[in-house]
Amino acid sequence: MHILITGAAGMLGRKVAARLVRDGLAGREVSGLTLVDVIVPEPPSGFPGRVDCLAVDLSADGIAQRLIDGRPDVIFHLAAIVSGEAEAEFEKGYSINLDSTRDLFEAIRRAHLADGYRPRLVFASSIAVMGAPLPYPIPDTFHTTPLTSYGTQKAICELLLADYSRHGFFDGIGIRLPTICIRPGTPNKAASGFFSNILREPLVGKPAILPVPDSIRHWHTSPRSAVGFMIHAATMDLGAVGPQRNLSMPGLSATVGEQIEALRRVAGESAVALIRREPDATITRMCESWAPGFEATRARALGFTAEDSFDQIIRAHIEDELDGQR
Repeated sequence: MHILITGAAGMLGRKVAARLVRDGLAGREVSGLTLVDVIVPEPPSGFPGRVDCLAVDLSADGIAQRLIDGRPDVIFHLAAIVSGEAEAEFEKGYSINLDSTRDLFEAIRRAHLADGYRPRLVFASSIAVMGAPLPYPIPDTFHTTPLTSYGTQKAICELLLADYSRHGFFDGIGIRLPTICIRPGTPNKAASGFFSNILREPLVGKPAILPVPDSIRHWHTSPRSAVGFMIHAATMDLGAVGPQRNLSMPGLSATVGEQIEALRRVAGESAVALIRREPDATITRMCESWAPGFEATRARALGFTAEDSFDQIIRAHIEDELDGQR
């Protein structure tokens, strides 16, 4: 089985590749990996098959076609620029998040028309496709009315994915990811980055800045669960999904205050003391328009699962990123 991962140098791409190397996919051994990003992705350790690690701009002419010429059986399309960057750099956001996705879809369509090629395609969408005013919890039937460029780009891609799947060009599913917390590594340009920062840094004895009130509520999942979503989406029977190919994933609705209390329970008062409150009215206004939580009834019925508490999310980070130590 040959698998293509775009955005493979990112946190989720690296973790998906590692899981595939460890477990295979649906009982089948992965024989080849094509890992693509704007920087050269690192090959996963311990993989005996062929790995092609490519540093390319997916929005450049001919790149999507080049990737599809290898006829990957499964495609994880994770490449994107994050919310804050997409909002600040309008043209870049549409080029990377929308145009490159359309190019990829078109390359698959042409291959399908040429020889019947029809891969499974898993698309990393976002809860940013929803926009205020939002109920709580948000039902699966709620309309997509994004209020950011990033959310708009993801919503357009969702429509394209459903239509290309309807025509049979590929077997696609869109995974609306909650905010992933705790993200390992260093802070990125995502406007939601502080949700991870206020936990990740204190766990290793470093200070963190909190720009919003404790009352801000949002929808979260761990990197471990996010990888599980992707693997399940790549292996499940999409006949049960039907024509509505984009699913809001399960997660955990929590306030910032509840995050901090979970940190206190797991890591103690000394960790909480490292959080420094520096209110930012702009970030607070943005957060107040974000999704507070979803029913995710369809996704749960289809076998997607996530954590039940922030204590579990913090402990998953300690196990996966800190070798179980802190």
